[in-house]
Amino acid sequence: MASGAENGGGEISVLVTGGAGYIGTHTAVRLLEKGHEVTVVDNFHNSVPEALDRVRLIAGPALSSHLHFIPGDLKSKDDLEKVFAAKRLRFDQTISSQTPFNFDLNSSISFVVVVVAHCLCCFRYDAVVHFAGLKAVGESVAHPQMYYENNVVGTINLYAAMTKYGCKKIVFSSSATVYGSPEKTPCVEDSSLNAVSPYGSTKLVLENYFRQVQAADPELRVIMLRYFNPIGAHRSGDIGEDPKGIPNNLLPYIQQVAVGRRPELNVYGVDYPTRDGTAIRDYIHVVDLADGHIAALEKLFATPDIGCVAYNLGTGRGTTVLEVVKAFEEASGKKIPIKICPRRPGDSTAVYASTEKAKKELGWSAQFGIEDMCRDQWNWARKNPYGYSGNAEEN
Repeated sequence: MASGAENGGGEISVLVTGGAGYIGTHTAVRLLEKGHEVTVVDNFHNSVPEALDRVRLIAGPALSSHLHFIPGDLKSKDDLEKVFAAKRLRFDQTISSQTPFNFDLNSSISFVVVVVAHCLCCFRYDAVVHFAGLKAVGESVAHPQMYYENNVVGTINLYAAMTKYGCKKIVFSSSATVYGSPEKTPCVEDSSLNAVSPYGSTKLVLENYFRQVQAADPELRVIMLRYFNPIGAHRSGDIGEDPKGIPNNLLPYIQQVAVGRRPELNVYGVDYPTRDGTAIRDYIHVVDLADGHIAALEKLFATPDIGCVAYNLGTGRGTTVLEVVKAFEEASGKKIPIKICPRRPGDSTAVYASTEKAKKELGWSAQFGIEDMCRDQWNWARKNPYGYSGNAEEN
């Protein structure tokens, strides 16, 4: 049958690139809980296979039967061919497994059944949620070529494979870094875009790319989600953020101090014109972010003429660095030693989202506050002090 979402409900088949990563795993859980079929493609550059095992643990045996994994790298066209061909192969195997032993595939009736089934697109992905990409600002400054190859070339290859196999819907993981150092806050979707890092520039290049390819292919439906600062973890504490090496983001660093992996937290700048002198950011619970992707997918299926649209995903509220530290201390009962350091070049005083467009058009808004985020982050850290590996030597 045609995808259920086209008819107002039911199962859809979603390809999730980078689905073993932090946001990808949480989104995969929510997709499974919604009754959808999920195929993850990942090269484990900054993730581990154990993360998908944890997704299966949370989802349970019945829902996990709808989760598939294909190893692959989006820079490889051959890998992408295997990913998209695998969906057709699973369909063919399903048809074969449901065919009676004496079913004559040469008969005209059998021929019609198979042709109609294929024409109704059961053999292709209904949509793609595209997370795969490198995302560390500092690393991108040191290795811009690597970021353009992974993020830009990989996405162009992905779209080519989608086009070949007739997949016309994609939710793209963009970033609030496309706003650069905004002149005013909150950031609204039609604010001027001025990425300052190679990482942010790759996201901006790809936003422009999707606008242009959608203009050339009106059947393509694209939603670009500009994330602010995802933190927190699934309430079970079984999946969460597990960065390799030194964390680039605030909460994973705080968590590693709390469990004794690092001696102190460096706070860069206490002389900003803010309520406590530290920079302000918009932190969003990763589960809220995952639900934002569900809302975006539903919007894609419900709106044939959506074109290519960008939405902010944040809370619309700014929190200072020291406020985050205090909230984590209260959630964990741990004192977080801090070291005051000079400001880093290029850091903005305050960056937070306007969320009115997402609320109005997607029917989505964040449900969790900073206390919830820190509580769930600590639950993950407490249960997994060394991440998925559980081994200090591997971190």
